[in-house]
Amino acid sequence: MYAVQYIAIVVVLALMFYVIGKYGKKEFEWGDFLFWEAILLGLLVVSIFPLQIAEEIRKLLGLGRGLDALFVLSIGLSYIMIFKVYLAVDRTEREITELTRKIAIELEEMNGRLKKIEEKL
Repeated sequence: MYAVQYIAIVVVLALMFYVIGKYGKKEFEWGDFLFWEAILLGLLVVSIFPLQIAEEIRKLLGLGRGLDALFVLSIGLSYIMIFKVYLAVDRTEREITELTRKIAIELEEMNGRLKKIEEKL
């Protein structure tokens, strides 16, 4: 085993314990917890058996070298994670816009009521 494998294993294990701690503090939902633990478990397996996994992925994808296969796979997973973040940000922006509209409408109604009260006085 290479030194970089040991480093990767230690880092991935530390991240796994970090995610478990965040879930224990209720900062992660169950689905997020499972998602990140699955990703980290996959990284741990790749860290332990990089050559064998790279070779299998290379055969599956028909690429020339195993390292190329790992790069292709990691780029694909990165795009999936970026898309997930994009969807979350988009959903949050829509919620903020909707809440802002509701608050503006309610504020306008309140101002109208205050004007009517002031006119009566």
